[in-house]
Amino acid sequence: MSVPVLVNAGGGTARGLGDRCAGEVEKAFAAAGLSVEVRMLPGEAIGAAAAALADRALVVVGGGDGTLGSAAGELARGGAALGILPLGTRNHLARELGVPLDLGAAAKLIAARPIRRIDLARANGRAFVNNASIGAYPELVEERDRRDAPKWLATLPATWAVLKRLRHHRLRLTLAGREQPVLTPLLFVGNNRYALDAGRLGAREALDDGVLCVFAVAAKRRRDLVGFALRTVMGRADPQRDFALIGDTAELTVDGHPASVAVALDGEVTRLPLPLRFTVEPGALGVVAPLEGDGATA
Repeated sequence: MSVPVLVNAGGGTARGLGDRCAGEVEKAFAAAGLSVEVRMLPGEAIGAAAAALADRALVVVGGGDGTLGSAAGELARGGAALGILPLGTRNHLARELGVPLDLGAAAKLIAARPIRRIDLARANGRAFVNNASIGAYPELVEERDRRDAPKWLATLPATWAVLKRLRHHRLRLTLAGREQPVLTPLLFVGNNRYALDAGRLGAREALDDGVLCVFAVAAKRRRDLVGFALRTVMGRADPQRDFALIGDTAELTVDGHPASVAVALDGEVTRLPLPLRFTVEPGALGVVAPLEGDGATA
């Protein structure tokens, strides 16, 4: 039986390849000795397509982190392993797992089929593989996507627009059975711990520690927030000064006065009702990736 390959036709690399994308993917897998069935789909259709295939042993998904997240939640429920074709813009999960960014090399890895188990996080049942955020970042994504320009070009004016109308969110966080009110321009929830150290910013030490990493940025004026961003990029963020809350937890509840809130899940913005319940499912997702240790396939 051919392995299904679901490709987000609007994803970074796939969009650049255009009509050649399906043929290039088929060629890469043929060279790796694997028979595939390629389906070019709009990004919003990936989750439903993955759900329909979740009883298969392996489903390959081509796209960025948001695409992978939308498919991962469905595949984990059905027990299918996720093969990654890193066809997005940044491909954070692929990089952290050591999945080759070259199409041919990624196809060869998938054909070899080493399976790792990693954690999967959810917000009100919606899966994410990397992180979720409330506040300035989802606002930036929405502002950027309204502009008729490539993402990298639209990011700077979008950032300036968000800073000009900077909003602080009054939220009630409950973790480890304790409620804490926070006033923050940005709440970040990571699937496992994210580093703030110089040279490792945005990296995770592990993908299978079974914890959520929570950062609530302290309330700041616009100019102070710019300083915080610069310190963070340099790996010099001050936990006491820069954050209203930092912590690890197995479960987090976020509540507030609005009936719903914009949430960025792996960079894709959606609106979810409050309260938000964040959970982590240890080892819930099988992914095709280079193995740690002796290289034995799990």
